Amino acid sequence: MNLQKKVELALVKTSLLMKIIPKYLSIALFLLVGCGKSAQHEHQDQDDDSDNSPNQALYDQVMDIHNEVMPKSDEIYNLKKEIKDKLTSTPDLSTDKKEKLNQIVAELDSADHSMMDWMHKFKPLPDSANQELAREYLENEMERIKTVRELINGALQKAKEELGKK
Repeated sequence: MNLQKKVELALVKTSLLMKIIPKYLSIALFLLVGCGKSAQHEHQDQDDDSDNSPNQALYDQVMDIHNEVMPKSDEIYNLKKEIKDKLTSTPDLSTDKKEKLNQIVAELDSADHSMMDWMHKFKPLPDSANQELAREYLENEMERIKTVRELINGALQKAKEELGKK
């Protein structure tokens, strides 16, 4: 029992870190992006605005998707906790049911990690970069963040269905 409490305490600490870290990372990302935007506008003249607007619009679309799914990390955390509680509080679960619940927890973890991974790797090119390369980069990032969104929404849907939630 003492070992179980230590394991549960470690899981709670890990879960708290997983909840706190994304919030601080997203704040840092927004600050960096905001600083980049202000510098971007200071160094442009009127002619550059028309060249940059398609890339800026694409960048905004990428960030819109990020902003849509990033807040779902709290929901991921809560659903994982509920499923883990179900696993520990229901000793008569079949092996298949336990495997299914553990798989859902793994999918929730994977989805959450995919967002963290995307955020760590997202590095928009500076204004001085080739606009064609910048557009290509943003198009690739659009596909990556769409995949992250699908992973997160899919994992959340499975977890909610398993727990009988909408």
